[in-house]
Amino acid sequence: MAPTSRRRPRLLAAGVAALSVVVSLLAAPGVAAAPTGTAAGTAARTAASGTTAVAAPAAACGDGADALVTGSQSSGFTTAYRGRTVYQGSSYVDAIRRGISALTPGRTSQEKVSVMASAWIGNNAIDLPSHTSFEVCGTLDTGYVAGRGAIQAVGVEDVSIPYLKITGAPYFALRFADVHGLHLGQIDMRTTRGIGIRFERDLPGSTNVRMDSVYASGVPGHAIETWHINGLTIGTVTARNVGESGLLIQGTSNATIGTVDGDNVATGTGYATFRMANANGPNITVNRVKSRGGGRGVFCVSNSRGARINSVDLASNGNNSILIENCSDITIAGGTVNGGGEVRLAARTEFPNNRNIHITLRVDNTSVRESPCGENTTWSLTGNGSRNIC
Repeated sequence: MAPTSRRRPRLLAAGVAALSVVVSLLAAPGVAAAPTGTAAGTAARTAASGTTAVAAPAAACGDGADALVTGSQSSGFTTAYRGRTVYQGSSYVDAIRRGISALTPGRTSQEKVSVMASAWIGNNAIDLPSHTSFEVCGTLDTGYVAGRGAIQAVGVEDVSIPYLKITGAPYFALRFADVHGLHLGQIDMRTTRGIGIRFERDLPGSTNVRMDSVYASGVPGHAIETWHINGLTIGTVTARNVGESGLLIQGTSNATIGTVDGDNVATGTGYATFRMANANGPNITVNRVKSRGGGRGVFCVSNSRGARINSVDLASNGNNSILIENCSDITIAGGTVNGGGEVRLAARTEFPNNRNIHITLRVDNTSVRESPCGENTTWSLTGNGSRNIC
Protein backbone atom coordinates (compact mmCIF):
# COMPACT_ATOMS: atom_id res chain seq x y z
CA MET A 1 0.00 0.00 0.00
CA ALA A 2 1.33 3.48 -0.83
CA PRO A 3 2.79 5.51 2.03
CA THR A 4 0.23 8.28 1.70
CA SER A 5 -2.73 5.94 2.08
CA ARG A 6 -1.12 4.26 5.12
CA ARG A 7 -0.48 7.54 6.89
CA ARG A 8 -3.65 9.45 6.21
CA PRO A 9 -5.72 7.98 9.10
CA ARG A 10 -2.85 8.45 11.56
CA LEU A 11 -2.26 12.06 10.51
CA LEU A 12 -5.99 12.82 10.62
CA ALA A 13 -6.24 11.35 14.11
CA ALA A 14 -3.20 13.36 15.26
CA GLY A 15 -4.76 16.54 13.87
CA VAL A 16 -8.07 15.93 15.63
CA ALA A 17 -6.25 15.16 18.90
CA ALA A 18 -4.15 18.31 18.64
CA LEU A 19 -7.25 20.43 17.95
CA SER A 20 -9.01 18.97 20.99
CA VAL A 21 -6.04 19.78 23.22
CA VAL A 22 -5.84 23.34 21.94
CA VAL A 23 -9.55 23.97 22.35
CA SER A 24 -9.45 22.68 25.95
CA LEU A 25 -6.43 24.85 26.73
CA LEU A 26 -8.07 27.93 25.30
CA ALA A 27 -11.15 27.27 27.41
CA ALA A 28 -9.20 26.75 30.64
CA PRO A 29 -8.89 29.82 32.88
CA GLY A 30 -5.43 31.10 33.64
CA VAL A 31 -3.68 29.22 30.80
CA ALA A 32 -1.35 31.40 28.77
CA ALA A 33 -1.61 31.38 25.01
CA ALA A 34 0.99 29.28 23.20
CA PRO A 35 3.87 31.20 21.60
CA THR A 36 3.04 32.12 18.04
CA GLY A 37 6.09 30.36 16.60
CA THR A 38 5.20 26.92 18.00
CA ALA A 39 3.06 24.17 16.54
CA ALA A 40 0.65 24.66 19.42
CA GLY A 41 0.53 28.38 18.65
CA THR A 42 -0.33 27.65 15.03
CA ALA A 43 -3.04 25.26 16.14
CA ALA A 44 -4.44 27.86 18.53
CA ARG A 45 -4.62 30.50 15.81
CA THR A 46 -6.30 28.20 13.31
CA ALA A 47 -8.76 26.96 15.95
CA ALA A 48 -9.64 30.53 16.94
CA SER A 49 -10.24 31.50 13.33
CA GLY A 50 -12.60 28.58 12.77
CA THR A 51 -10.43 26.83 10.20
CA THR A 52 -9.70 23.13 10.32
CA ALA A 53 -6.01 23.10 9.39
CA VAL A 54 -4.08 22.18 12.54
CA ALA A 55 -0.32 21.73 13.01
CA ALA A 56 0.12 18.57 15.05
CA PRO A 57 2.79 18.45 17.77
CA ALA A 58 6.08 16.72 17.08
CA ALA A 59 5.78 12.95 16.92
CA ALA A 60 7.21 10.83 19.71
CA CYS A 61 10.33 8.87 18.86
CA GLY A 62 9.35 5.79 16.86
CA ASP A 63 5.96 7.09 15.75
CA GLY A 64 5.17 6.76 12.07
CA ALA A 65 8.26 4.75 11.17
CA ASP A 66 8.47 3.14 7.76
CA ALA A 67 11.45 1.04 8.83
CA LEU A 68 11.91 -0.14 12.40
CA VAL A 69 15.06 -1.60 13.98
CA THR A 70 14.52 -3.60 17.16
CA GLY A 71 16.42 -6.10 19.28
CA SER A 72 19.62 -6.13 21.31
CA GLN A 73 23.23 -7.24 21.15
CA SER A 74 22.40 -10.40 23.09
CA SER A 75 19.30 -11.43 21.13
CA GLY A 76 20.17 -10.04 17.70
CA PHE A 77 18.48 -7.37 15.61
CA THR A 78 15.46 -7.28 13.35
CA THR A 79 14.68 -4.66 10.73
CA ALA A 80 11.16 -4.44 9.36
CA TYR A 81 10.06 -2.20 6.50
CA ARG A 82 6.29 -1.59 6.65
CA GLY A 83 5.81 -4.87 8.45
CA ARG A 84 8.05 -6.94 6.19
CA THR A 85 11.28 -8.29 7.71
CA VAL A 86 14.28 -7.15 5.69
CA TYR A 87 17.07 -8.06 8.11
CA GLN A 88 17.69 -10.46 10.99
CA GLY A 89 21.16 -10.90 12.42
CA SER A 90 23.79 -9.92 14.94
CA SER A 91 25.09 -6.69 13.35
CA TYR A 92 23.62 -3.45 14.68
CA VAL A 93 25.09 -1.29 11.92
CA ASP A 94 23.92 -3.71 9.21
CA ALA A 95 20.42 -3.68 10.66
CA ILE A 96 20.42 0.13 10.50
CA ARG A 97 21.85 0.27 6.99
CA ARG A 98 19.31 -2.27 5.77
CA GLY A 99 16.52 -0.11 7.16
CA ILE A 100 17.82 2.89 5.24
CA SER A 101 18.32 0.97 2.00
CA ALA A 102 14.81 -0.54 2.26
CA LEU A 103 13.19 2.88 1.85
CA THR A 104 11.59 3.63 -1.50
CA PRO A 105 14.25 4.23 -4.18
CA GLY A 106 14.02 7.60 -5.93
CA ARG A 107 11.54 8.95 -3.39
CA THR A 108 10.75 12.66 -3.43
CA SER A 109 9.39 12.93 0.12
CA GLN A 110 10.72 11.71 3.44
CA GLU A 111 10.49 8.18 4.70
CA LYS A 112 11.48 7.36 8.24
CA VAL A 113 13.82 4.91 9.95
CA SER A 114 13.39 4.54 13.72
CA VAL A 115 16.05 2.64 15.64
CA MET A 116 14.55 1.37 18.87
CA ALA A 117 17.57 -0.77 19.78
CA SER A 118 20.66 0.39 21.67
CA ALA A 119 24.10 -0.98 20.74
CA TRP A 120 27.54 -0.22 19.27
CA ILE A 121 27.89 0.42 15.54
CA GLY A 122 31.61 -0.36 15.60
CA ASN A 123 34.13 1.62 13.57
CA ASN A 124 31.58 2.56 10.94
CA ALA A 125 29.77 5.55 9.47
CA ILE A 126 26.06 5.70 8.67
CA ASP A 127 25.26 7.75 5.53
CA LEU A 128 21.84 9.35 5.14
CA PRO A 129 20.47 9.86 1.60
CA SER A 130 18.02 12.55 0.49
CA HIS A 131 14.44 12.51 1.79
CA THR A 132 15.29 10.49 4.87
CA SER A 133 14.23 10.88 8.48
CA PHE A 134 16.48 8.91 10.81
CA GLU A 135 16.14 8.70 14.57
CA VAL A 136 17.56 6.66 17.42
CA CYS A 137 15.16 6.07 20.29
CA GLY A 138 17.71 4.12 22.31
CA THR A 139 21.43 4.98 22.50
CA LEU A 140 23.79 4.69 19.55
CA ASP A 141 27.34 3.94 20.72
CA THR A 142 30.07 4.74 18.21
CA GLY A 143 33.54 3.75 17.13
CA TYR A 144 36.10 5.77 15.18
CA VAL A 145 36.50 6.41 11.44
CA ALA A 146 39.07 9.10 10.59
CA GLY A 147 37.53 12.11 8.87
CA ARG A 148 34.00 10.69 9.01
CA GLY A 149 30.92 11.14 11.12
CA ALA A 150 29.26 8.30 12.95
CA ILE A 151 26.18 9.67 11.17
CA GLN A 152 26.65 11.90 8.14
CA ALA A 153 24.80 13.53 5.26
CA VAL A 154 26.78 15.02 2.37
CA GLY A 155 25.44 16.32 -0.94
CA VAL A 156 21.79 15.61 -0.11
CA GLU A 157 18.51 17.37 0.67
CA ASP A 158 15.54 17.02 3.02
CA VAL A 159 17.14 15.07 5.87
CA SER A 160 15.91 14.93 9.47
CA ILE A 161 17.26 13.49 12.70
CA PRO A 162 14.37 14.10 15.10
CA TYR A 163 15.90 12.22 18.07
CA LEU A 164 19.40 11.00 18.78
CA LYS A 165 21.41 10.01 21.83
CA ILE A 166 24.99 9.21 20.88
CA THR A 167 27.95 8.02 22.94
CA GLY A 168 31.42 6.62 22.27
CA ALA A 169 34.58 7.99 20.66
CA PRO A 170 33.85 9.10 17.08
CA TYR A 171 35.95 11.42 14.90
CA PHE A 172 32.74 13.45 14.43
CA ALA A 173 29.46 12.43 16.01
CA LEU A 174 27.54 14.10 13.16
CA ARG A 175 29.09 15.35 9.91
CA PHE A 176 27.43 17.43 7.18
CA ALA A 177 28.27 19.31 4.00
CA ASP A 178 26.32 20.47 0.95
CA VAL A 179 23.06 19.56 2.69
CA HIS A 180 19.91 21.53 1.96
CA GLY A 181 16.90 21.30 4.23
CA LEU A 182 18.33 19.68 7.36
CA HIS A 183 16.46 19.36 10.64
CA LEU A 184 18.11 18.18 13.85
CA GLY A 185 15.60 17.80 16.67
CA GLN A 186 16.56 16.62 20.16
CA ILE A 187 20.26 15.75 19.97
CA ASP A 188 22.16 14.42 23.01
CA MET A 189 25.91 13.87 22.56
CA ARG A 190 28.03 12.39 25.36
CA THR A 191 31.17 11.49 23.48
CA THR A 192 34.82 11.23 24.48
CA ARG A 193 36.64 12.02 21.23
CA GLY A 194 36.58 14.52 18.39
CA ILE A 195 33.91 17.07 17.55
CA GLY A 196 30.18 16.81 18.13
CA ILE A 197 28.47 18.33 15.07
CA ARG A 198 30.66 19.43 12.18
CA PHE A 199 29.81 21.19 8.91
CA GLU A 200 32.82 20.84 6.63
CA ARG A 201 35.00 23.77 5.55
CA ASP A 202 36.37 22.44 2.27
CA LEU A 203 33.15 21.09 0.72
CA PRO A 204 30.21 23.05 -0.71
CA GLY A 205 28.08 24.90 1.80
CA SER A 206 24.61 24.15 3.16
CA THR A 207 21.27 25.95 3.28
CA ASN A 208 18.15 25.89 5.43
CA VAL A 209 19.53 24.16 8.52
CA ARG A 210 17.51 23.93 11.74
CA MET A 211 18.54 22.55 15.12
CA ASP A 212 15.99 22.47 17.93
CA SER A 213 17.94 21.42 21.03
CA VAL A 214 21.52 20.19 21.20
CA TYR A 215 23.11 18.92 24.43
CA ALA A 216 26.83 18.10 24.54
CA SER A 217 28.76 16.73 27.50
CA GLY A 218 32.42 15.72 27.64
CA VAL A 219 33.10 16.41 23.96
CA PRO A 220 36.83 17.24 23.74
CA GLY A 221 36.48 19.38 20.61
CA HIS A 222 33.72 21.78 19.62
CA ALA A 223 30.17 20.82 20.50
CA ILE A 224 29.01 22.41 17.21
CA GLU A 225 31.24 23.80 14.46
CA THR A 226 29.65 25.22 11.32
CA TRP A 227 31.14 26.37 8.03
CA HIS A 228 29.30 27.94 5.10
CA ILE A 229 25.65 27.78 6.08
CA ASN A 230 23.18 30.25 4.59
CA GLY A 231 20.04 30.07 6.71
CA LEU A 232 20.62 28.61 10.17
CA THR A 233 18.08 28.39 13.01
CA ILE A 234 19.03 27.03 16.44
CA GLY A 235 16.82 26.81 19.51
CA THR A 236 19.22 25.92 22.33
CA VAL A 237 22.78 24.69 22.65
CA THR A 238 23.77 23.36 26.07
CA ALA A 239 27.46 22.55 26.51
CA ARG A 240 28.90 20.97 29.66
CA ASN A 241 32.60 20.21 30.16
CA VAL A 242 33.34 20.71 26.47
CA GLY A 243 36.97 21.13 25.42
CA GLU A 244 36.62 23.81 22.75
CA SER A 245 33.61 25.91 21.69
CA GLY A 246 30.01 25.33 22.65
CA LEU A 247 28.89 26.87 19.36
CA LEU A 248 31.39 28.03 16.72
CA ILE A 249 29.94 29.54 13.53
CA GLN A 250 32.16 30.40 10.56
CA GLY A 251 31.28 31.71 7.12
CA THR A 252 27.64 31.46 8.18
CA SER A 253 24.98 34.04 7.32
CA ASN A 254 21.31 34.64 8.08
CA ALA A 255 21.26 32.83 11.41
CA THR A 256 18.80 33.03 14.30
CA ILE A 257 19.97 31.44 17.54
CA GLY A 258 18.06 31.20 20.81
CA THR A 259 20.27 30.33 23.79
CA VAL A 260 23.87 29.17 23.99
CA ASP A 261 24.56 27.90 27.53
CA GLY A 262 28.05 26.78 28.50
CA ASP A 263 29.55 25.54 31.78
CA ASN A 264 33.27 24.73 31.85
CA VAL A 265 33.64 25.21 28.10
CA ALA A 266 36.99 25.93 26.39
CA THR A 267 39.06 25.86 29.58
CA GLY A 268 42.64 26.88 28.88
CA THR A 269 42.01 27.55 25.17
CA GLY A 270 41.31 30.53 22.95
CA TYR A 271 37.82 29.29 22.21
CA ALA A 272 34.54 30.34 23.81
CA THR A 273 31.07 29.25 24.77
CA PHE A 274 29.96 31.22 21.69
CA ARG A 275 32.44 32.11 18.94
CA MET A 276 32.11 33.76 15.53
CA ALA A 277 35.14 33.55 13.23
CA ASN A 278 36.47 33.51 9.67
CA ALA A 279 34.30 36.14 7.99
CA ASN A 280 31.15 34.98 9.70
CA GLY A 281 27.95 36.89 8.98
CA PRO A 282 26.04 38.98 8.26
CA ASN A 283 22.54 38.85 9.70
CA ILE A 284 23.25 36.90 12.89
CA THR A 285 20.90 37.23 15.86
CA VAL A 286 21.51 35.48 19.19
CA ASN A 287 18.99 35.90 21.97
CA ARG A 288 21.16 34.90 24.94
CA VAL A 289 24.62 33.62 25.79
CA LYS A 290 25.22 32.21 29.27
CA SER A 291 28.70 31.08 30.30
CA ARG A 292 30.20 29.91 33.58
CA GLY A 293 33.89 29.21 34.14
CA GLY A 294 35.86 27.63 31.33
CA GLY A 295 37.56 29.90 28.82
CA ARG A 296 36.00 32.86 27.01
CA GLY A 297 32.31 33.62 27.13
CA VAL A 298 31.82 35.42 23.79
CA PHE A 299 34.48 35.76 21.08
CA CYS A 300 34.17 37.50 17.70
CA VAL A 301 37.25 37.40 15.46
CA SER A 302 38.75 37.48 11.95
CA ASN A 303 36.56 39.87 10.01
CA SER A 304 33.22 38.58 11.25
CA ARG A 305 30.36 41.02 10.94
CA GLY A 306 26.70 41.80 11.28
CA ALA A 307 25.69 40.18 14.58
CA ARG A 308 23.45 41.14 17.48
CA ILE A 309 23.45 39.40 20.86
CA ASN A 310 20.42 40.51 22.82
CA SER A 311 21.70 39.51 26.25
CA VAL A 312 24.69 37.90 27.96
CA ASP A 313 25.05 36.30 31.39
CA LEU A 314 28.78 35.68 31.92
CA ALA A 315 30.56 34.87 35.17
CA SER A 316 33.98 33.59 36.21
CA ASN A 317 35.25 32.95 32.70
CA GLY A 318 38.92 32.00 32.83
CA ASN A 319 39.89 33.96 29.71
CA ASN A 320 38.24 37.10 28.33
CA SER A 321 34.61 37.31 29.30
CA ILE A 322 34.10 38.99 25.93
CA LEU A 323 36.69 39.48 23.20
CA ILE A 324 35.82 41.35 20.00
CA GLU A 325 38.79 41.40 17.64
CA ASN A 326 38.69 42.70 14.05
CA CYS A 327 34.91 42.58 13.72
CA SER A 328 32.32 45.02 12.40
CA ASP A 329 28.66 45.86 13.02
CA ILE A 330 28.45 43.94 16.28
CA THR A 331 25.92 44.75 19.02
CA ILE A 332 25.70 43.34 22.52
CA ALA A 333 22.43 44.85 23.65
CA GLY A 334 22.43 44.04 27.38
CA GLY A 335 23.23 41.66 30.17
CA THR A 336 25.87 41.15 32.84
CA VAL A 337 29.50 40.19 33.29
CA ASN A 338 30.60 39.27 36.81
CA GLY A 339 34.24 38.48 37.53
CA GLY A 340 36.47 36.43 35.30
CA GLY A 341 38.51 37.79 32.41
CA GLU A 342 38.18 41.31 31.11
CA VAL A 343 35.81 42.60 28.47
CA ARG A 344 38.17 43.48 25.62
CA LEU A 345 38.04 45.14 22.22
CA ALA A 346 41.27 44.36 20.37
CA ALA A 347 42.70 44.19 16.86
CA ARG A 348 45.43 42.44 14.92
CA THR A 349 47.13 44.03 11.94
CA GLU A 350 46.21 41.40 9.34
CA PHE A 351 42.50 42.34 9.42
CA PRO A 352 40.63 45.68 9.41
CA ASN A 353 40.15 47.31 12.81
CA ASN A 354 36.92 46.95 14.80
CA ARG A 355 34.14 49.10 13.36
CA ASN A 356 30.59 49.89 14.50
CA ILE A 357 30.74 48.04 17.81
CA HIS A 358 27.92 48.88 20.23
CA ILE A 359 27.95 47.43 23.75
CA THR A 360 25.47 47.84 26.60
CA LEU A 361 26.51 45.92 29.73
CA ARG A 362 26.71 45.78 33.48
CA VAL A 363 30.28 44.77 34.33
CA ASP A 364 31.29 43.94 37.90
CA ASN A 365 34.54 42.71 39.41
CA THR A 366 36.51 42.72 36.17
CA SER A 367 37.83 45.31 33.74
CA VAL A 368 36.76 46.76 30.39
CA ARG A 369 39.48 47.67 27.89
CA GLU A 370 39.51 48.95 24.30
CA SER A 371 42.95 48.85 22.67
CA PRO A 372 43.45 49.94 19.96
CA CYS A 373 40.55 52.34 19.58
CA GLY A 374 37.99 51.11 17.10
CA GLU A 375 35.96 53.08 14.59
CA ASN A 376 32.54 54.22 15.84
CA THR A 377 32.52 52.30 19.11
CA THR A 378 29.74 53.10 21.56
CA TRP A 379 29.65 51.96 25.18
CA SER A 380 26.83 52.04 27.72
CA LEU A 381 28.32 50.58 30.90
CA THR A 382 27.22 50.19 34.49
CA GLY A 383 28.72 48.27 37.40
CA ASN A 384 31.98 48.56 39.34
CA GLY A 385 34.34 47.23 36.65
CA SER A 386 37.30 49.48 35.84
CA ARG A 387 37.31 51.07 32.37
CA ASN A 388 40.03 51.90 29.89
CA ILE A 389 38.04 52.75 26.78
CA CYS A 390 38.22 55.29 23.98
